[in-house]
Amino acid sequence: MNSFLTPLQSWTLLDTWVVVIGALAAMACALPGCFLLLRKQSLMGDAISHTSLLGVVGAFFVSHWLVEAKVISPATELSVRHVAMCLGAIVVGVLSAWLTESLQKLGNVESSAALGVVFTSLFALGLLLIRAFADNVHIDLDCVLYGEIVTAPLETVGETGVPRAVIVNGVVLAINLLLTVLLFKELRLSAFDPALATTLGIPAHLMHYALMGLTAMTLVAAFESVGSILVIAMLIIPPATAYLLTDRLPRMIGLSLLIGALSAALGHVSALTLPLLISRSIGIADVQDASSAGMMAAAAGFLFVMAMLLGPRYGLVVRVWHRMLLKLRIAGEDVLGRLYRFEESAPASADVSSATERAAWLRTLTTHSWRSRLATWLLIRRGWLIGSGSDLHLTDVGREAARTLVRSHRLWESFLAKHFVLGEGRFHESAEQVEHFLDPELLAELDHDLDRPGVDPHGRAIPK
Repeated sequence: MNSFLTPLQSWTLLDTWVVVIGALAAMACALPGCFLLLRKQSLMGDAISHTSLLGVVGAFFVSHWLVEAKVISPATELSVRHVAMCLGAIVVGVLSAWLTESLQKLGNVESSAALGVVFTSLFALGLLLIRAFADNVHIDLDCVLYGEIVTAPLETVGETGVPRAVIVNGVVLAINLLLTVLLFKELRLSAFDPALATTLGIPAHLMHYALMGLTAMTLVAAFESVGSILVIAMLIIPPATAYLLTDRLPRMIGLSLLIGALSAALGHVSALTLPLLISRSIGIADVQDASSAGMMAAAAGFLFVMAMLLGPRYGLVVRVWHRMLLKLRIAGEDVLGRLYRFEESAPASADVSSATERAAWLRTLTTHSWRSRLATWLLIRRGWLIGSGSDLHLTDVGREAARTLVRSHRLWESFLAKHFVLGEGRFHESAEQVEHFLDPELLAELDHDLDRPGVDPHGRAIPK
């Protein structure tokens, strides 16, 4: 623990600003990312993050030309450049979406293939323009493609001491929040059912292009400070993680914001602490830290894996647990039903052959699968069975549960016999599965539909 906390003892204001910048960028990206995920267009965000390079290059050209033409002064070039970058990214983002749809419809091309063609073509065009004009216009590829979140706090605005990246990403986050609140109904409806949205007078196509433009603006605003890799990660991973945790869209949006901010904080702390611990454990002394942007993306991935495994409804561990509980319940109900049928056919004291069969079945039960043994043990603990080994008997509570199960089985057999032409063996096979899932309301409906039958198709009495 001391080895883990030692790097954090030198925490400075610069580290705090790094976390703030990463959190603001992550939350700004998570908002459009939620709707892209619901539209099943998360890869469109990845594509726009690359095709927007063409818009960024165009913005540099425009700002450089305005300075050369003396339309603006070199002092104002930076502010004009950032506005032009956002506008260029929005235009190229909308263009990417339009070209993808047009290629898919007119060229009869599958959607992902159309996206791949547009994505690679526009991205390659942007790279070619950079290569062709790199000697005339200074374009920092590390800034555009990779970013450097650690040095972003060093560029402050005036005498305020507030990093420019904080203001830029904060403004973009505010814009995204405002548009999400104002257009929430339209965005939600056009994401889940574009045809219904159009029928109700909501321009679904316009909302689609607006979302693409908003995504492009968000991505470009975060590029310079946090880098392309982190931007793509925050656009996709926090919404995907939140999607595993809830089925409510407002809650999903809130969780994605929280996960994005948590990923930024956890990632920067991990970048300061984990590399040193790992390097010491393997005998390497010259590794002190790691890329904060990369660790933030890795932290987001870690949170996604945790949600995938431990999510309250869709987590892998939870699903395995619920499946095991269901199998135990079915195994226990099978034991109850079998004992009830033994009691019903002939009590052990009155029929030697039945008693022998019952004792033989109970002996096999104790040597059967672990699931049957565990289910029997749980029934004894709950007070539904009494005794042990080959001397198990139903208690009053267990007999009532077994009676309900047998009633479900025989009512379902009667329902199938009335409405379907099936062999008798098919009645029993279906009822063996369905009997575990019939609730009291459905049993009442079956009983009413069958006019309260007294016996099943095999002539056996249906318990009341």
